[in-house]
Amino acid sequence: MSDDLDALKSRTEADLAAATDLRAWDAVRVAVLGKSGSLTALLKELGKVAPEERRERGAALNRLKDSLNAAIEARRTALETAALEARLAAERMDVTLPPRPHPAGLIHPISRTIEEMAAIFGAMGFEVAEGPDVESDWHNFGALNIPAHHPARADHDTFYLPPVAGQSMPPVLRTHTSPVQVRTMLERSLPFRVVVPGRTYRADHDATHSPMFHQIEGLALGRDITLGHLKGCLIDFLRTFFGISTLPVRFRSSYFPFTEPSMEVDIGWNRKTGELGGGGDWLEILGSGMVHPKVLANAGIDPREWQGFAFGMGVERVTMLKHGIPDLRPFYESDIRWLRHYGFNPLAPAMLHEGV
Repeated sequence: MSDDLDALKSRTEADLAAATDLRAWDAVRVAVLGKSGSLTALLKELGKVAPEERRERGAALNRLKDSLNAAIEARRTALETAALEARLAAERMDVTLPPRPHPAGLIHPISRTIEEMAAIFGAMGFEVAEGPDVESDWHNFGALNIPAHHPARADHDTFYLPPVAGQSMPPVLRTHTSPVQVRTMLERSLPFRVVVPGRTYRADHDATHSPMFHQIEGLALGRDITLGHLKGCLIDFLRTFFGISTLPVRFRSSYFPFTEPSMEVDIGWNRKTGELGGGGDWLEILGSGMVHPKVLANAGIDPREWQGFAFGMGVERVTMLKHGIPDLRPFYESDIRWLRHYGFNPLAPAMLHEGV
């Protein structure tokens, strides 16, 4: 190897040894092997060497290139190892120290909404009832007067589970909390009033739908319950829950297999601003109606003697409206930043609006 190659090797090794971080190391690498690097320049000039010396010169340059590549990579590895060790030393934690204090956890908006709803309906004499998430076809559909051809029974809407021996229809993940109404009618003595909050499941997922979501339903049965009781109950609930004493509420005729007559309930809002209580527009908020006589009969209750009303609404929907939450998906993404913004102090009681 000629003197100029020996000098280049010595100078490069000295520069690598002097490099104390990856930035300085990269500067040395580029100065030697880059497009304008010293070794690259020597390789480009190889064509100018006399033919009788070109073979030996080329071999020497290739040996130098391999040697410098190895030295450069070795130095990079050493610097990365040193940087990692320094970082680990700086971030070392003494696990014997007591934990750092941090803010208390927050109540999820869904949990707080269910608490508020249960408190409002509780003041009207409703008790909370619960039931299983996995239901029989009869409890979820048949007892509620939902016929076999109803689209809600389709695979693209309902999560069916593997069939159970001895049952003609496979069980389902409940598509609404109404099966608990059926179980309550079968198990409780009349009269009664219950609300049923809980998880429900449907095969749908986008910004406004989730395959798992929450509903709350209500059922009141007695001898003299009328449509007027239903309207008064829901108007008082909506105005109390949203804290707007003059909230416009509208009842529209509709159809549900398990109620007759059936009504959808709208509240006043401003379509442009999203503000509730004004603006001249209407927003559908829940479904309701008088319990269908067939549903009563399916539960062993004489519809000529007993009657009542039922209603149901999505918990996520009213939570989003009340707190100005624009997207459904963050409810289930476990983002602590989102929860810190929309969560509630667990030590503070649910604030119910007075004077409504």
